[in-house]
Amino acid sequence: MSDDARIGRVLVASLHQGIADVLPDRLEFYENWLTAPGLREGTIGLAPMSAVLSFLRLEGEAYNKTMARAGEYAADWTVSSMSTFEKRVISVLPTVLRTRGAFRTARALVRSTYPGSRLKIRLRRGIASVDLRGSLFCETREATAMPLCGFYAAAIARVLHHFSLRADAEVHECRASSRGRGCRLKVEVRGANAGEPAAAA
Repeated sequence: MSDDARIGRVLVASLHQGIADVLPDRLEFYENWLTAPGLREGTIGLAPMSAVLSFLRLEGEAYNKTMARAGEYAADWTVSSMSTFEKRVISVLPTVLRTRGAFRTARALVRSTYPGSRLKIRLRRGIASVDLRGSLFCETREATAMPLCGFYAAAIARVLHHFSLRADAEVHECRASSRGRGCRLKVEVRGANAGEPAAAA
């Protein structure tokens, strides 16, 4: 990863807000890297973000809570930034097509977090297999005991929720703990009615 790469503003802002919610007493410490000018101008680079993530991993269970909260904020802000027309079009589609539209939005969210992040999705009978490459959260020198990419699981589930889709997302494999090439998420998707699966796409 290039040291010159810039972190997406939605990721920086959502992470800042997640820390404020879960670790309010530690926010001032993390603002040494998540600075006000950086938040405002979207100029935070890889090095300060890596420092923030390294310290967050030392916070224990608060790491997962912070990442889940940040992922939800990122989804909320991503969907709210869409045009009213685009949101309306996706929202009135049948469940299968609405699911595809929602996942396209989730894919755009992932791309906006970091230039090297990519998402591939395979959906069959309401179960989405999500292949995540280039997760910024999972760049560690040593294997970790817990998965680190919960931000994306929370963000994807929240995006789907905005389009009246029920989603249970979990990390199936994380390259930070498995030392594989990428991370894999499993997302079970249902329509507004609990028994209505999102059919094969």
